[in-house]
Amino acid sequence: MYMYNGGLELVEEALKMGADVVGGIPHYEPVREFGEKSVHDIVKLTIKYDKMIDVHCDETDDPHSRFVELLNGLVYMEDYGTRTTASHTCSFGSPDDSYAFRMLDIFQKTKMNFIACPTENAYLQGRQDTYPKRRGLTRVKEFIEYGINVAFAQDSINDPWYPMGNGNMMNILDNGIHLAQIMSSEDVKTNFDLITYNGARCLNIQDSYGLKVGKAANFIVLNESTVYEAMRKRVDVLASVRNGNFLFRRKEMAYDVPLSL
Repeated sequence: MYMYNGGLELVEEALKMGADVVGGIPHYEPVREFGEKSVHDIVKLTIKYDKMIDVHCDETDDPHSRFVELLNGLVYMEDYGTRTTASHTCSFGSPDDSYAFRMLDIFQKTKMNFIACPTENAYLQGRQDTYPKRRGLTRVKEFIEYGINVAFAQDSINDPWYPMGNGNMMNILDNGIHLAQIMSSEDVKTNFDLITYNGARCLNIQDSYGLKVGKAANFIVLNESTVYEAMRKRVDVLASVRNGNFLFRRKEMAYDVPLSL
């Protein structure tokens, strides 16, 4: 908002035109004070126009980048945590545990949502590290253990930040559970939520989302019998349905195996 004159005014103009969500990138502002001011402005505009918040927050390795702390505090005071998402928060994987676990306790109270982008975060972060090299991911495992809503996402489709994006959420889940080291028998029961139900909570559409009569008929069909096997085999999508209509259907692959002589 403050990297150039008029940035704040353009954000407000977009809201007047019907934008659904207020965003920001406080760690990209030229000085820390401007980053903090942008977070204050994000929350003020959100309250004024009754919108949701999704901030590209602390997408850096710098352990001193702590705009998520300010964002969390402001939405806590406004009781706005469930309508707020902090995306990336890569730097939250870098500070000492004393700070991190204090913040986890506060995140629990706020009920703010978090989004990690496993492929982008792993590709972009740790660039200045030699070895050991950081993974770039926020504390996904701890969020899950503390009951804090966290989802996986991909925010780049073939762009300068991440040229290999293709929107395949099964690939995102595969990368995420490796980087976050969540593959125990208990983890597997809820890992799929990271690209389904948890994302719906970030979007505040959890009441209309899910596999129940009366819910919106928006879903994909995966070529496996269980969630575990779908993740283990990195299965393809057989069909995609939007509002009850097929966007596409793929014939199941068949294999011709000749008999040995």
